[in-house]
Amino acid sequence: MKTEPPRDRDDKSPRPSGRRGLLQPGSLRGALDRAGAWGRRTAALPAVRSSREELRSLGLALGTPADSARPLLSRARSPWIRRLPHVLAFGAVAALLPVTTTVLVQDYGMNGALAGAFATAQTAPLLLAVSRPVQAWWVIFTADVVAAVVMLGVPGLDGRSWPWTPMNIVGYQLLMVCLGLRAGRRTLLAVWLATGCAGLFFEVLSQEHSDGSQLLVFTLSGALLLLSATLRERGDAQRKLVEQETISEAERSYRTLLEERNRIARELHDVVAHHMSLITVQADSAPYRIPQLDEAAAREFSSIADSARESLKEMRRVLSVLRSENAEGERTPQPGLRQLSQLVDATVRAGVPVTMSRTEVEIAAILADLPASVDLSLYRIVQEALANVVRHAPEAPTTLSVHLEGAYVTVIIVNGPGRTRRVPLEATGTGHGLVGMRERVRLVGGTLDTGPLPGGGFRVAARLPRHEKEPDSP
Repeated sequence: MKTEPPRDRDDKSPRPSGRRGLLQPGSLRGALDRAGAWGRRTAALPAVRSSREELRSLGLALGTPADSARPLLSRARSPWIRRLPHVLAFGAVAALLPVTTTVLVQDYGMNGALAGAFATAQTAPLLLAVSRPVQAWWVIFTADVVAAVVMLGVPGLDGRSWPWTPMNIVGYQLLMVCLGLRAGRRTLLAVWLATGCAGLFFEVLSQEHSDGSQLLVFTLSGALLLLSATLRERGDAQRKLVEQETISEAERSYRTLLEERNRIARELHDVVAHHMSLITVQADSAPYRIPQLDEAAAREFSSIADSARESLKEMRRVLSVLRSENAEGERTPQPGLRQLSQLVDATVRAGVPVTMSRTEVEIAAILADLPASVDLSLYRIVQEALANVVRHAPEAPTTLSVHLEGAYVTVIIVNGPGRTRRVPLEATGTGHGLVGMRERVRLVGGTLDTGPLPGGGFRVAARLPRHEKEPDSP
C-alpha cells in the first residue's frame, strides 16, 4: 500500500493531483514559454544552416584555383601585349623586394635574414599571380599576417605603420588587380572578407600600434577587386557576343543554303514530273501504238508504266517534306531562257537600262535542244543577277549576253556603276542570291564566276553544259 510523504503544516500550496494539476495557470504559462522558445530555436535553424553553407562555400572558393592557368592578356593578338603582365610583375618584384628588405631592417629593426625571408614571401609571388593569382594570394596573405605578428616584438615599431607597411599595401593592391581579372565573384568576396577579418584581428591584437592602415587596405582592396572584376566580365561578355555572332552567321549561311536547295528541288519537280508522265503515257499506249506486240513485251511496258507511276507518287511525298506547312504548290509552268525578253522588259521598267547581245530569235535557236533543268537554272541565274542590279546598283547600265561554245552555253551579266548617287534599295543582301546561283550551277555540273569589276560594277558569268552531267558532291 502506497503512503504519501508527510507535508509541512505551514505549506499552504495546493497539491496537484490528476488532470486539474495540468490546467493550473503557472503550468500552462510555463508550457507556452517552452513552446515559444522551441519555436524560436526551430525558426533560427534555417538561418544558421544557411550561414554555415555560405561560409563553407566561401572557404571552398578560397581553396579552388581558377579554371585556367592561362596568363593574363594571353588572348591578345600582339605578342608585346601578351608579355606585358610578365614584364610588369617582374618590375614590381624587382622594385619592392629590396625596398621591403631595407625598410624592415633599418626602420623596424628586424633581423636581416628574417627581413629578407618576409620580403621575398611578400613580393616574389607576384610573378605567380600572372597565371595563378589564388595560390599567390595564399602565400602573400600568410606572409603579411605572420610578418605583422612578428613586428610586434621588434624594437623600432613605435611610430611606424602597422600592421601593413607601405610596401605591403602596394604589393597587395597589385595582387588584387590580378585576382579581379581572373578569379570568380565568390572567390573575390572571400578574399575581401579575409582581408577585413585580418584587419579586425590586428585591431583587437594591438590598438596601441595600429595606425588604421588595415582600413585603408580593406577599402582599396574592395574597390580594385570590384573594378577589375567589372572589366573582366565586360570583356567576357563581349567575347561571348562575338562568338555567338560567328556561330549565328555560320548557322544563317547554312540555313540559306538549305533553303535554296529546297527551293531548287521544288522547282525541278515540274521538270521531273513531266518526263515521268511521258514515260507512263508511252508505256501505257505502247500496246495500242505498236502492232503485233507480243504478250511478254506488253507485260514489260505495263511494268514500266507501274514503276513510273510509283516513282511519281514517291517524288510527290518527298516534295511534301520539302515544303513548309503553309506553302502552296506552284500552279504555273517553270520559266526558261525563252522568257528572257519579258524579264529584260520588267528590269528596264524598274529603271535599269539592259542591253541584250542577241535577239530573242537567235536565243531560241541556240536553246533548241537545251535540257529543261539547264534552261531553268540559266533563267534563275539571270533573274537573280538582274534583281541584284536593281537592288544594289540602281540605274546602272547592264549587258546581257548568251553564247554557245561547243557543248556549253554561257550567260554573262555585267553591270557598271550607278549613274546617280541615289541610295541603293538594299545596303546588304540576304545571302540567298549567290548561294542559289552556285547551287543551281552545281546541280547541272557547270561553273560560276562572280565578282566586282576594277572600274566599278559587278560581273556574273555562268557556264553550263548543254547536256546534263552528274553534279559534283557537295
